[in-house]
Amino acid sequence: MKIWISDKQTTTHRNVRLYCEAHSDYNYIGDLDDEELHELLLDFQKSMDIEKNIKLLHYYGYLHLFIIAKK
Repeated sequence: MKIWISDKQTTTHRNVRLYCEAHSDYNYIGDLDDEELHELLLDFQKSMDIEKNIKLLHYYGYLHLFIIAKK
């Protein structure tokens, strides 16, 4: 699955958007299989439901993640 990403990070949160289509201001990160997607999502947050998010990305073609930074 070809993935484009937008990753905005502040001191309080991180907003990550993954798309399966090209977007002008998004960075292409590659043609990833499910195992590589699993590793990518683990890098964002270890406690999320990885399998559910991979299924959502396959079904809808995009995935928006809002991750709150813990102190």
